[in-house]
Amino acid sequence: MNNSNFNLRSLNLRALKRDWWSNPRADLLAGAVVGLALIPEAIAFSIIAGVDPKVGLYASFIIAVVTAFLGGRPGSISAATGAMALLMIDLVRDYGLEYLLVATLLCGVFQVIFGLLRLARQMRYVPRAVMVGYINALAVLIFLAQLPQLTNVPFAVYVMTALSLAIIYILPRFTKALPSPLVALFVMTVAAIFLGIDVPTVGDMGELPTTLPIFALPQVPWSLETLRIVLPTSLTMAVVGLLASFLTASLVDELTDTPSDKNREAKGQGIANIITSFFGGMAGCGMIGQSVINVQSGGRGRLSTLCAGMFLLFAILVLSRWVQQMPMAALVAVMIMVSIGTFRWASFRDIAKIPRTETAVMLTTMLVTIFTRNFALGVATGIVMSTVFFSRKIAQLVFVDKVLRDDDRHRVYSVSGQIFFVSIEEFLDAFDFEEFVDRITIDLTHAHLWDQGAVAALDKVVNKFRRAGAEVEVVGLNAASATLVNKLAIHSQPSALQD
Repeated sequence: MNNSNFNLRSLNLRALKRDWWSNPRADLLAGAVVGLALIPEAIAFSIIAGVDPKVGLYASFIIAVVTAFLGGRPGSISAATGAMALLMIDLVRDYGLEYLLVATLLCGVFQVIFGLLRLARQMRYVPRAVMVGYINALAVLIFLAQLPQLTNVPFAVYVMTALSLAIIYILPRFTKALPSPLVALFVMTVAAIFLGIDVPTVGDMGELPTTLPIFALPQVPWSLETLRIVLPTSLTMAVVGLLASFLTASLVDELTDTPSDKNREAKGQGIANIITSFFGGMAGCGMIGQSVINVQSGGRGRLSTLCAGMFLLFAILVLSRWVQQMPMAALVAVMIMVSIGTFRWASFRDIAKIPRTETAVMLTTMLVTIFTRNFALGVATGIVMSTVFFSRKIAQLVFVDKVLRDDDRHRVYSVSGQIFFVSIEEFLDAFDFEEFVDRITIDLTHAHLWDQGAVAALDKVVNKFRRAGAEVEVVGLNAASATLVNKLAIHSQPSALQD
């Protein structure tokens, strides 16, 4: 017993060291980069949702800190996001911030429940082509979101953006002592301040808060009417938020070649949203773009996520004078780097090698997401398309072998494959209803009937042969198919031939 407890403590200590202290220096520096990059994004997402900038900034700080401890993917960044902000617009416009806080609270409750029910395993039903399409769409949207910062601006903005990109991509060839995005942000900020370059800055995006978030209950009537108002938005945010968080975790899994606990991630995201709702913050989720910044800047552990949240708060409260003077051109360059790093270029480079159906799913998911700005709709469209293509493929794998016995008076049909609503036509076409024989045997030993459409097709075959005067026997049904036939089939009923 003592040995068992010692081994358990040893495992916990190893896990703690791996998640928190295996990469401290790089995690701290990467977190600083992400913390700075979160500021304009949180402000922008607050504006999209129709709330004060501090709502997004407080949310980003709280969610990042909470998920650093409770999330299931070390190195992943969670905060206020555009995907969630888009879902809040109508609720905020019609009912105000206080109802948004209640919706955020309920969203978190739903996510905790989903985590407890271990619904994360349903992610295996999201095909890789859909995930690639989603990620590509996100990369394109991140890039498009930077264009307003590059339109109708002084020429110096283009120069600073180009110089920032040069630092980001060239500096790592000489040294990786500091993350190149952090160096670019520092150099451009110093240059803008001391050279007096007049370019748009972070301060132009909105006023930064000057105090810590304060605990308070949402000021709404706690009634069924309030529940009716916030429930649709809460449930949608819970589902979209978890989908985005799981896809973010999967991408970081791929980038770092390490596993994640997505059920823990669901619970961690839920608890983070519950807490942020009591401190005036909006709902958030996993951020693919910021997570890519973190990983590309060297962040791997939970310390990087914690540092991102803490540095964000430190920057807006203590360094606000400097942060407000940070050129947006430098942050735009960082986000362009994120866009380039996020896009799965191999999905187009190897397009000739990939099955056409998978390419169609990827492109459809990508285009629907880009043109609608609705991540849930894009992913849902991709999943439906994948399901249709898969069903068609399975439906084509229905084989019927025909053998004539007993002096050409007994025909045996041996069926192999999956019989369901999509494959019914192939199943029916395999039978020769013009042939005159005394006996028909339909052998389903290597087939499976999946739905009432399959049973109806079997009824049709049996009854057509019986009307032609043949004796029909169905053999080889497996247990599940037999149960379905016993419940739904009519070919064994006396009135079947009259229908």
